[in-house]
This record gives sequence, structure tokens and C-alpha cells, in this order.
Amino acid sequence: ADGEVVAVILRGDRDLNEIKVKNYLNCGQLFMADEQSVREQCGAGFGSLGPVDLKARIYVDSEAARLKNFSCGANQDGFHYINCNVGRDFVPTAVGDFKNAVEGDPCPDCSGMMRELRGIEVGHIFKLGTKYSDALQAFYRNQAGDEKPFVMGCYGMGVTRTMAAAVEQNHDEDGIIWPMPIAPYQVIIIPVNVQKDDQLQAAADIYQQLLDRGLEVIMDDRDERAGVKFKDADLIGIPVKLTIGPKSLQENKVEVKKRWGTEVEKVDISQVADYVKTIVEDGLARK
Repeated sequence: ADGEVVAVILRGDRDLNEIKVKNYLNCGQLFMADEQSVREQCGAGFGSLGPVDLKARIYVDSEAARLKNFSCGANQDGFHYINCNVGRDFVPTAVGDFKNAVEGDPCPDCSGMMRELRGIEVGHIFKLGTKYSDALQAFYRNQAGDEKPFVMGCYGMGVTRTMAAAVEQNHDEDGIIWPMPIAPYQVIIIPVNVQKDDQLQAAADIYQQLLDRGLEVIMDDRDERAGVKFKDADLIGIPVKLTIGPKSLQENKVEVKKRWGTEVEKVDISQVADYVKTIVEDGLARK
């Protein structure tokens, strides 16, 4: 730690958390010592090290500090002590939390047990301190009139990671189910047969009406089979799908389907734009 050898004592089945140690010591640099440095400092190599008579600052993990009559290295190759106890056989510089947590550990803030779950980092915050404000001579005056450097910080958001996390939580066997606030488009319009002028014209009219209402819309006017278009729409995951086919058009209606449901509603063409706007607004307001 900053050029000084320090020892951290853990239970033998635990792993060191270097970040915890670095934060506790408030040091600039921290790294594991190599074999040569260890031998020069302790007189033995890895596997035979211990805290008794060790000429270094000793930090003991709180779990290890509670052990009674434990075994440890004797700082001589091939030798170990038995029946060691903290306080009697060596006095630590400090006791703290220096280990990696594992599932089943007691929670430090409550009476529960810790669980291990997979997660994804979508953002982070760094405390920069005065490193850059000192270099840039970015100062302010406090109430006493003294110049002080700004304490700086920065943060970052992972846009693509956020989208990946959203997809991980919002999908089914057919594809993505985009939450309304981050959907690439809010509505997709599918004329079943683009060779039919009435279907294409109705789709174009509704497309414009939705644009006029401030919605984000895409129209699938590819000359493809209806099944292909439906499958692609589900795969991409656009929240609201409008289907304009020959049967519904004869009834002067449009089929409306929400990506997160199974129900297909038939809505009058004259009312569909306002109806879809309501669906989108509800989706945007959903927490």
C-alpha cells in the first residue's frame, strides 16, 4: 500500500476484496506483493506466512478476528503455529471488513442473509476529488475568503447496456417487448396486401394522423406475405401493431394489438388515431 508492506488476515476459505482494503487504508496504490518482497519482509514464502511476530501493519478481517485457537503460518518455510488467538499472540493494527461477500453471509444492515444474483451495470459514479481541479486551478472562495479546489465527480450511463437490460426483462418466445419510453417506434402499421390500393391508402392516412398527434410510427409497406410482416413486428417488439386487412377494411375498422397482450381489438378507422394515442400515453406513464 503506497510502497509499504501491510498484511491482511482472512479465514482460509475466504477471498480478499482489494477494493475494500484500498478504501479502508485510503491509499493511492495497492497491489499484491511478489514472492521476493514477501521473503524479504517476512522470512518465508507464500503458504507459511502468519501474523505472529510479523514486522508489518496487520489488518484482520472481522470474521477471522472471532476465531479461537486457529492455525497460521509461522513465517518460516514449512512451519505453522496452532492454537493462535487474536490479542494474545498478536495485536492487529485494526479489525475491519476485508473479504469478498458470498451467498449466505449475514447482511451488515439487517438480520437477513445475503443472496447472490446476476446483474448488469448500467451506470456508475466516480469521485475525482481535487485531482483535476488542482491541475486546472479551478478554485472557489469559501465563507472565510480562502481559495479551495472544487471536489469533482463524474458519472456515466451505458445506453446500450440499459437497452440490453430492458430486453432481458421484457421479451417472450416471439421476440422483444419494448417498454414504451425506449421503443424505437411506438406504433407499427401493417397493410396486409400493399398491392391493394385501398389498404395502402388507409395505412398512409392513419400513418399521417398518428404523426400529427406526435407519435413515433413506422409503416411496413414491403411487398411480403402478411405472416412475415407479423413475425418481424413481434421480433422487433414495437409496442402497438395496427393491421389493415380486407375483412376489417370492409367493416371500416382497423385491428389493434398490444405487443404485451394477446387480445386483438377492432377499432373504427375514424377513432383509431385517438385510441392509439391513449395507449401510447398510458405506456409512457407506466412506472
